[in-house]
Amino acid sequence: MKETPRQKMIGMMYLVLTALLALQVSDALLQKFVLLNNSLEAANGSAVQKNNQTVEGIKAKVNDSPNPAQYADIIRQAQEVRKLSDAIVGELDNLKSTIVEQTGGTDEETGAYVGMKETEKVHEIMIGGKKNGLAYGLKTQLDNFVTKIATYGDKNTKFEPLALSGKEDPAVAKDANNKNKDFAELNFAETPVPAALATLSQKQSEIRRYESTILGQLAEKVGIKDIKFDKILAMVSAKSNTVVAGMDYEAEMFIAAYSSGITPRMSFNGAGVPVRDGKGQIKFKAQGGQYDSRGLSKKTYSASISFNGPNGPETRTLNGEYFVLKPTYNIEAGSLPPLYLGCANKLSIVSPGLGALWQPSFSANGAEVIAAGGGKVTVVPSAAAVELNINNGGILLGTEKFRVRKVPRPEIKLFGGGGELDEKRGVIASGLRNIEARAIADESFAATNPDDARYRVSEVYIALARGTKPVGSPITLQGGGSISTLAQEARAGDRYYIEVRGVQRKNFKGDIENIPFKFSKVIPIN
Repeated sequence: MKETPRQKMIGMMYLVLTALLALQVSDALLQKFVLLNNSLEAANGSAVQKNNQTVEGIKAKVNDSPNPAQYADIIRQAQEVRKLSDAIVGELDNLKSTIVEQTGGTDEETGAYVGMKETEKVHEIMIGGKKNGLAYGLKTQLDNFVTKIATYGDKNTKFEPLALSGKEDPAVAKDANNKNKDFAELNFAETPVPAALATLSQKQSEIRRYESTILGQLAEKVGIKDIKFDKILAMVSAKSNTVVAGMDYEAEMFIAAYSSGITPRMSFNGAGVPVRDGKGQIKFKAQGGQYDSRGLSKKTYSASISFNGPNGPETRTLNGEYFVLKPTYNIEAGSLPPLYLGCANKLSIVSPGLGALWQPSFSANGAEVIAAGGGKVTVVPSAAAVELNINNGGILLGTEKFRVRKVPRPEIKLFGGGGELDEKRGVIASGLRNIEARAIADESFAATNPDDARYRVSEVYIALARGTKPVGSPITLQGGGSISTLAQEARAGDRYYIEVRGVQRKNFKGDIENIPFKFSKVIPIN
């Protein structure tokens, strides 16, 4: 299989950069891998167009023959070869998307990979802790592809395997550090994101080359020795056919088999678009509205490309469609929870449909909001009702209304003599030397707002009474302590009068709030 000069150059660049990567990973080197991957993907796109044209050439040649039926099997095989190649290339595209998404995606402004230097995540995805990563399944798929596609070729057609281990790869077979590695380890161990993507793109390039070889052999069987690309196709390629309202719709208009001698003029929905390297650059804010039951709004566009073709000036018109996805979100609690006045009410708002595009911001009426990223937000109400505004990408997605409750008062419990004090059971005169008053937070409030449910009794008053007269001097404590001076004078028939006069609460900011409190209890002495 003869490689083009471009394929040879890209292959050499890949080997050189892989060797440099083993020495040192720098930002500049990683950028070179990004450029290499972009070059590979561009070359792969051109290969797809070339192979498509080969298949169309086969069909045209067969239709012009005196007996088209005799070549029906050739057309079927050509279509099956295309389908087989597209399937494995699609699997590799899915792997590249998985690596990018699970390492942080791309920066919204620059388009750069967020986890460019990530190697451990690539190892986890492709190799796995127990060698159960995705690269092992990929090896099986690549081996099956090579075996299957060769069956469509001439009798002695053979292709080199695409998933070699260290021992099988002549480039590293004598390298002590790599010869014992399997396919997954050899290609994805200690490999940053751009290098992993370039590795997968290089496999796609080889797949398209194998496909081109087989299609060339099939073309020869119907009498085509040299396919001439004399047809120019006007095309629009969108990054995504489904976009979110408020997000950018981006697409490229281009001419397949583009020639540097052609300077096309392009327009989109009647307005001219800038043309760079033969490709029209389209970018606009997608507008929503009139969503269907699936949350999709169908949009259409019209584009035109004017150029000097083989037979003189030509204009090609393209009509297409795309869909705007209605942004949705939900609060993980399932229903709108009540908020507590002046407290840190933590909410988590998610949007599974938006995925990496979910980067919300919040504002509120009647509350302070503290965003923590990833849809997590703390709401601190200052009014009886709160309206929380949820925005994403500068677009208001919705406003949620919340009830606001006052902080529930704590329950006071008294302890002493080894247990909780009880008005009916009373205490033994000699058995009570210490008293502790505790402020217990409401159970539901403590569960949802633990940082605001920290209480302590700040003042408790204890007096000893006999009949209608006080005995001894009353004691005032901060939450609890010794009452030995009263206990020395206590005897059966007396009673303790205990009154909680102050409670304090520490909120999520660490501020102390004094809560006026009146609570009393009489404990008889047996």
